[in-house]
Amino acid sequence: MTFRPKFITFDCHGTMINFDMAGAARDFFGAELGAEKIEIFIRDFSAYRLDEVLGAWKPYAEIVHNALERTCKRNGVAFDAAIAAKIYDRVPTWGPHADVPAGLAKIAPHIPLVALTNSMNSQIPHNIEKLGAPIAHVFTAESAGAYKPQMQAFEYMFDQLGCGPDDILHVSSSFRYDLMTAHDLGIKNKVWVNRGHEPATPFYGYTEVKDVSELPGVVGL
Repeated sequence: MTFRPKFITFDCHGTMINFDMAGAARDFFGAELGAEKIEIFIRDFSAYRLDEVLGAWKPYAEIVHNALERTCKRNGVAFDAAIAAKIYDRVPTWGPHADVPAGLAKIAPHIPLVALTNSMNSQIPHNIEKLGAPIAHVFTAESAGAYKPQMQAFEYMFDQLGCGPDDILHVSSSFRYDLMTAHDLGIKNKVWVNRGHEPATPFYGYTEVKDVSELPGVVGL
């Protein structure tokens, strides 16, 4: 029997939204660093952003600022706070991956869609409105007082929805931000959208899809 969840919960940035921090880094640092070094810079920038969200909640502008400053230091590049601000300001301008709107639109009439996002309340509406399908609930790290992968973010969502781990299907392109924590919280029904961000890690138990166009089939639609 196909599992029909009460809610399908999504990571937003990276899974639904084309979260182009790599492109932003290339725009501002690519000419200075060159083709090989910019890839190392992008990798480090991603790693430091993850490290920055593991502590006490702080505004996402500070996450970007701190992560970029640490990345510049590690790569021997001069840090400019104005560039960090410009990268942060790009976030609400980013829209969905091409496969997302149609996939979501097929599901939305049947199962409520929920975004659980490491975002600010002021920014995320600009991304959500670009998805092309109704999102029933949007829960941010700012409201939860914690960023994923911290459990508090998921627990806040459960409290707001009045449901538990058995009631949802959680969808993400990231193990480190979402699917590892989902596993630890007992969320049995998980979908990994393989966007090439991370390698497959079968231990965590999930259904793999290449993109959101395949998601309706997972829930029998």
